[in-house]
Amino acid sequence: MQNIFDSINRIFSFIGPLSDFLWEFPTNFEWYASVPLLGNFSFAIILLLGSGVYFSFRFGFMQVTHFIKGIKIMTEKRSVTTGISPLAAFLLSSAMRVGPGNIIGVTGAIAVGGPGALFWMWVSAFFGMAIAYIEGVLAQIFKEKKEDEFVGGLPFYGRKLLGNRAWIGVFLSLLYILYALCCLPAQGFNVVSSVGRMAEIVTGSTIAADSAFYYIVGTMIVIVTAMVTFGGIKKVSKWTDRMVPVMAGIYIVTVLVLIILNFKMIPYFFTAVFVGAFKTEAIFGGLFGTVLAQGVKRGLMSNEAGQGTITMSAAAADAKHPCEQGILASIGVFLDTMVICTLSGFVVVMAHCWDGPNAQSWVLMDKLPKFTESIATLTTGIAANAVITFLITLCFCLFAYTCLLGMISFSEIAANRIRKDRGFINGVRIVALFVAGFGILCNIAGLELGNLWAFSDLGNILIVFFNVPIVYIGAKYVLRATKHYKRNDGTPFTSEVIGRDDCHFWDEQAKKNRK
Repeated sequence: MQNIFDSINRIFSFIGPLSDFLWEFPTNFEWYASVPLLGNFSFAIILLLGSGVYFSFRFGFMQVTHFIKGIKIMTEKRSVTTGISPLAAFLLSSAMRVGPGNIIGVTGAIAVGGPGALFWMWVSAFFGMAIAYIEGVLAQIFKEKKEDEFVGGLPFYGRKLLGNRAWIGVFLSLLYILYALCCLPAQGFNVVSSVGRMAEIVTGSTIAADSAFYYIVGTMIVIVTAMVTFGGIKKVSKWTDRMVPVMAGIYIVTVLVLIILNFKMIPYFFTAVFVGAFKTEAIFGGLFGTVLAQGVKRGLMSNEAGQGTITMSAAAADAKHPCEQGILASIGVFLDTMVICTLSGFVVVMAHCWDGPNAQSWVLMDKLPKFTESIATLTTGIAANAVITFLITLCFCLFAYTCLLGMISFSEIAANRIRKDRGFINGVRIVALFVAGFGILCNIAGLELGNLWAFSDLGNILIVFFNVPIVYIGAKYVLRATKHYKRNDGTPFTSEVIGRDDCHFWDEQAKKNRK
């Protein structure tokens, strides 16, 4: 079996270097790298952050002016017959956004760029909220009805905005499915390994990675996931409706307890973050080395603004106006980064392990052990450490599992742009489950397919390079929709509002309401 894994690695040996080249371009050229300051930032970083700044100004900082409106939309009780409610869609998107990256991504960012990296993470997320708004509105404008569900997102609005060419929709669908399939193995392993870690905390003993325990847990995860995902987007959203508030609530309360126990370190946290943000090495580490480069490249920038990879959930909502879900998509970035990631930052910064007595060993640790070591530093006893570590590990497990569900569900939605028959959709589900199970098996067996996993990095950067230009093309339609939404004059949203004739769902909806 080892020979099979080695062969697969050799076949895909070109993927890693290609991915690295695209992510680092043009910093991998000496003439560009020698340019002061600018030479440290790749085109991908400039594209994402620059677009966020541009759209924030162009749309009048919708992420600020309509934030309270978004909260009201989420708390409004609605009954829907088609699709899912705006709140359910928000929770579904949060299931993907709030992932393992909220813990290990922040830890890696601070480890590389220092506490100031967290400040630049806030900055990038704030402007990223504007991109998320546009993505959410586009997903709603061009969504399609399929029986009692809505399907849409990047493959759908990409096709419409690029001349309504069928091959474009198929290509974007395949690109997302490939991206998801390459990310699923890591998420599957994160779930299994975190369950094992919780079992070790409870029993106080070490469980071998190749033991029957891990095989049983892995099998159960695949079975439960199949039962959920084969129920369609509505069933998945019912699970995420319950899981997201629970995992976010547990994580927030647990970290707040840590902060209260170490309240004397709170002034240090803010001083370290704001002072460190404007040191040269922190700027480079925060923007280039961690938040946007390392974070996005490693699939750890969980708010995913600019990638278009969470737009499927926005399209699934039965919204009254396309701009509603855009506002909620923007708030999703806020929850992910400004709340969850900031709490993770509190733990790492307040523990201050990078220059303590065990600094050398801490630096050599992987990201998750770095975080758990920070927890140990902040807790006052073995019992407290065990309880808090268990709760954080539980959250990490749920973060990974909701990502798993989201990737399979969004792959299903994307597949609808190719074919909508049940056989094809079930085939996509089966392949996704197989890949997740394969990843679990590989990791339990201690085998790695590094070059195959590098596909996720390549998929991420390709999606960014395709999605952001499409967002620019669609921005004028989102701007017209936004003006209509702000007028609030009682007129229905239709194709005519944005100067098109292909917003079929909204046109049909307006006709029904007039009858």
